[in-house]
Amino acid sequence: MSVIYNRVALIGLGLIASSIFWAIKRNGLAAEVTGYARSAETRDTARRIGLCDRVCDSAAEAAADADLVVLCVPVGAMAAVAAEIGPVLKPGATVTDVGSVKRDVIESVSPHVPEGVHFIPSHPLAGTEHSGPEAGFAELFDNRWWLLVPAEGSDRQAVARLRALWEGVGSNVDEMDADHHDLVLAVTSHAPHLIAYTMVGVADDLRRVTDSEVIKYSAAGFRDFTRIAASDPTMWRDVFLTNKDATLEILGRFTEELFALQRAIRTGDGDHLHDYFTRTRAIRRGIIEAGQDTDAPDFGRVKQPK
Repeated sequence: MSVIYNRVALIGLGLIASSIFWAIKRNGLAAEVTGYARSAETRDTARRIGLCDRVCDSAAEAAADADLVVLCVPVGAMAAVAAEIGPVLKPGATVTDVGSVKRDVIESVSPHVPEGVHFIPSHPLAGTEHSGPEAGFAELFDNRWWLLVPAEGSDRQAVARLRALWEGVGSNVDEMDADHHDLVLAVTSHAPHLIAYTMVGVADDLRRVTDSEVIKYSAAGFRDFTRIAASDPTMWRDVFLTNKDATLEILGRFTEELFALQRAIRTGDGDHLHDYFTRTRAIRRGIIEAGQDTDAPDFGRVKQPK
C-alpha cells in the first residue's frame, strides 16, 4: 500500500493508538507517526517498545505539522486536548478521534478546531479488555467495523482520505449520523458493559457465595462477564456520563424485558422462555455469519498448556 498521510499524530498511547501505529507500519500508510501520552511512564514505555517514530513531551508538539491527528484519549479528556492542539494545527489537516460516544465529542472538540482544518469524528468497533501501550497489535482492526461520523458539509476528499487509512489498517468502513451512532452503541456496547459490571458486582456483594467459589467455579457465562468488566474504568466512566440519554433508554428497555422474563419464570411459562431464547440465538448466528465472531468451541480461545 502507499502512504496516505505524510505525518500522523496519535494523542494518547493506549490499546487503540498502539494498534493504529502497528497497523499503519504493517502496511506503510504513513511516512512518520508521532505520539504523546499524558503520563511520563507511558511515554517511556512507548519509547522502550518502539511505539511511534517520535514520542513527544506535549500534545501540541506531537500535533504540529501533522496531516492527521487522532485523539485517542478518554471521552472526558477530548475538550482539553483539542484546546491544547488547536493553535498548532496546520491548514488542511484532519482531526479525528476514536471515542465510543460521538455527539458529546463533537460538541467538545468542534469549538477548538480552527477554520481550514477538517474534523471528522470516527470510532473503531474493536478492542480487548486490556489497556495500555503494550496491549496493542497490528491485527486488532482486521475485518472489524470503523464508523465515520462526518458533519453535514464535510469535505468529501478529506473523508475519503480518512476512509482509505482506516480501510488500510484492515477495517470495514461505514458512515453514520452521530445520534444514531450513540443509540446503536448503547445497544451493542454501552449497556452490555454496564450489565457485565453489575453482574460481577452482584457476585461480589452476595456473601453467601465466597470469593474463592466465584473464581474457582466460574462457568463460561460469568467468566465472559468478568472479561468485559475488566475494561478500562476511566474510559467507561466517561462513556456513561457522555452517552447518558441513549444508555438510559436501552437500560429501561432491558429492565422491561427482564421483568417479562422474571414473570415467565415465576409462572412457569416455558413457551415464552423457549421462544425468547430461540430469537436471541438467531442474533448470535447472524453475528457469526457477518464474520464478527467465531463459532469455534469456547469462543475460539486457545487452550493454555498445563
